[in-house]
Amino acid sequence: MRCPFCGNTDTQVKDSRPAEDHGAIRRRRFCPACGGRFTTYERVQLRDLVVVKSNGRREAFDREKLERSVRIALQKRNIEHERVDQMISGIVRRLESVGDSDIPSKLIGEIVMETLARIDTVAYVRFASVYKNFQEADDFDKFVSELRPSQQDTE
Repeated sequence: MRCPFCGNTDTQVKDSRPAEDHGAIRRRRFCPACGGRFTTYERVQLRDLVVVKSNGRREAFDREKLERSVRIALQKRNIEHERVDQMISGIVRRLESVGDSDIPSKLIGEIVMETLARIDTVAYVRFASVYKNFQEADDFDKFVSELRPSQQDTE
């Protein structure tokens, strides 16, 4: 594993243990060249997923890209790190179980929105604002007003 600090390819594993959700192995690593310490995660990958963009362009699915966008939506929200990891693992498992390795980006966005809606409505609105490409404040107002009736039904 390459050191993220100095680029050395000869790093050492100091500790391995299951991650919180038991869906990955967490490895603490040490770089003898620079003394840096970092963590890596080893996960099972059932198949290579390909994201099909709305313009037809295709690119390899990137779990880190999904994780970044979810974490941005959840920024400054009181959600435990482990819960976010479990949520992302759940999304990836759903995508892998679709049955096809070509996944439309729209499906990914819908699954993320559905999952965020159950966890945190503020993060849900944040993600939706990017996913649905809100252009002005009225877009937020319309989206939130559509949310309100469904929230009152559950109370």
